[in-house]
Amino acid sequence: MPSWAYHMARWLFREPIDIAITAALAEIGELAAADRAWMFEYDAELLRFRNTHEWSRQGIRSFVEDLQNTPVTMIAWLHQFLVKGQAVMINRVADLPRPARALQVEMLRQNDKSVLSVPVFHEGRLRACIGFDATTAIRRWQPADIKALFQCAELIALARYGSFHDGRALAGVPRPFVPLIYLRRPGQIIGVEPQTILGVRSARDYVKVWLHDGSAVLDLRPLALWMGMLSSASFLRIHRTAIVNLQHVNSLDRRAGDRWTIGLNRVAEGWPVSRQYRQELRKRLGV
Repeated sequence: MPSWAYHMARWLFREPIDIAITAALAEIGELAAADRAWMFEYDAELLRFRNTHEWSRQGIRSFVEDLQNTPVTMIAWLHQFLVKGQAVMINRVADLPRPARALQVEMLRQNDKSVLSVPVFHEGRLRACIGFDATTAIRRWQPADIKALFQCAELIALARYGSFHDGRALAGVPRPFVPLIYLRRPGQIIGVEPQTILGVRSARDYVKVWLHDGSAVLDLRPLALWMGMLSSASFLRIHRTAIVNLQHVNSLDRRAGDRWTIGLNRVAEGWPVSRQYRQELRKRLGV
């Protein structure tokens, strides 16, 4: 049987959960000779789902940014098997039965020829699904492959739903179902929840996005676009080049007189606060 579970566990122990899942999917996708490896999550009522993680082989288009907050009715044919804890191997997408028409249309849009799907359960509830796509040729995965993918699903379930994530216990508590913001790392696309973003700063033709795990990612979208993507309830512009998540502000330094700086969790240096934003910042921080 393939040792995919070993690779999945190695990533889950080494990296923050979202980075680990994407990296592990990339590794087992390569080992499985898949063209894509992916994961989607359900909401608490199993009425909607969203793409969360995906790896695509070089030259294969990624679709991870699609299908956010999508009704489960679109995948009803697949869902009926997943909710029973069954793997679904579609050897020929073109031959799916009529009741699977909506699912078939989406799979053909993604150029899928064969698809393997395995449910992710925790505490007896369906939480997510992981799987492989074959887009360049029709493919049949072997029973040992399916068993190995189930082992990976169990590890993801324990890491994502059965322990602590972002400082709070998740055992038995559904994850918030909020839109994700997708960022590109070398060879990866990761979806992050907005509240895990510490801040965004612009630098010439790109911006730098700081994340709760202490890492930073470059992004080509301008700061003005980020202002529209981030909720004003949690995020505030403090400088013409910077937006911060107020939930992660740990200090406000006014000792330099006319030069104010704020401190953010896991960010070593202080960020400057322009005069025009100071009154609103004080109001929002209650100081």
